[in-house]
Amino acid sequence: MREGVVHVVGAGLAGLAAAVRLARSGVKCMVHEAAAHAGGRCRSYFDAALGMRIDNGNHIVLSGNHATLAYLGCIGAGEALQGPDHAVFDFIDLAAKERWRLEPSHGPIPWWIFDPQRRIPATKPRDFLAAVRLLWAGGEERVRDRMACEGSLYERLWRPLLLAALNTEPSEAAAALAGAVLRESLVKGGRACRPLIAWQGLSEAFVDPAVRFLTKKGSSIHYGERLKSMRFEKHMVTQLNFGDASSEVPNGDGVILAVPPLVASALVPDLKTPVAQRAIVNAHFRVAPPAGQAPVTGVINGTVEWVFCFPQRISITISAADRLLDVARETLAARLWDEVATVTGMSGALPPWQIIKERRATFAALPSENARRPPCATQWSNLMLAGDWTQTGLPATIEGAIRSGNRAAEGWIGQTRG
Repeated sequence: MREGVVHVVGAGLAGLAAAVRLARSGVKCMVHEAAAHAGGRCRSYFDAALGMRIDNGNHIVLSGNHATLAYLGCIGAGEALQGPDHAVFDFIDLAAKERWRLEPSHGPIPWWIFDPQRRIPATKPRDFLAAVRLLWAGGEERVRDRMACEGSLYERLWRPLLLAALNTEPSEAAAALAGAVLRESLVKGGRACRPLIAWQGLSEAFVDPAVRFLTKKGSSIHYGERLKSMRFEKHMVTQLNFGDASSEVPNGDGVILAVPPLVASALVPDLKTPVAQRAIVNAHFRVAPPAGQAPVTGVINGTVEWVFCFPQRISITISAADRLLDVARETLAARLWDEVATVTGMSGALPPWQIIKERRATFAALPSENARRPPCATQWSNLMLAGDWTQTGLPATIEGAIRSGNRAAEGWIGQTRG
């Protein structure tokens, strides 16, 4: 492999994954990050309002997310995620006041759908066949073109599962992306569906170990460097302009652009990227959950969609949450706490809280937006793209981000070896 430096622009998970993959192969990296910290949307920080460290958002990793688990193993954080020893998901329907537990079979043969104690209440085994048609969906089809978006099974399983993965109302979402989610989870059985959580924090699992790994490998991360423009000459990027400073990119050096899609489209001429985006709302309450409370609970017929229980706090996530962006924070906190109290059986006044509204959390997983996702390679020989908004075959997830970083790094390594 010839000598050369790869400039990785963006230290979110896609950029970190690309840098780690390059450094592991002996390629020197220089990471440029606009913010004062790495991690992007997947990070932890100390929140003054709560007086404790919290995550920017809540994320579940499944045991079948092989790229994510390999990344964590590489950076020495293989034990950072915790979860049950088998696939299990607790749910509550706030309207029906009914609870149940979903327990998929370990292997790919879905024996569990024949056991009333392990499947969704008020469903029959044949009901599950409706989702099979998603597995071969075409690029322009929506979920509602492939399955009926109504009924008990849809409302109690397919909608919450797909809404969490796609961050888009499933009926309108790309059926091809929904099919990809199912192929990599329930179709493979429970061994691919164990829910894993970064109990010590997202930064402690995904970010800090990666930064230490890169430093140990001789790569560097430069914070506060926002890329303003790039110079293109003879089918190559030849300069990165950071405003007060610039970096030349001589022949033999490369660039991996791992920034949000709107930023990338402003930097790269004629680059088509997804433009429609969807919000996510997270809330954190500084209160210890009751003993025996499930680590993660799915909520049906509520504003809250998922409740996460940590040692000294309870957090919630709401996907495709654009409708809540203009709701007053105090009003929203009170509403969400009422639902959390019902889920956990707790009582008492509203505890200290924090609301985090991410207006542009992910691209909208619509067929039209999925078609706008660019490949990793570009028309410039030394420029690669990385990000969950590129062509990963998955919606905007941690697994998709890490795969995109791996793909960009491997594309560069393949060029240098050729």
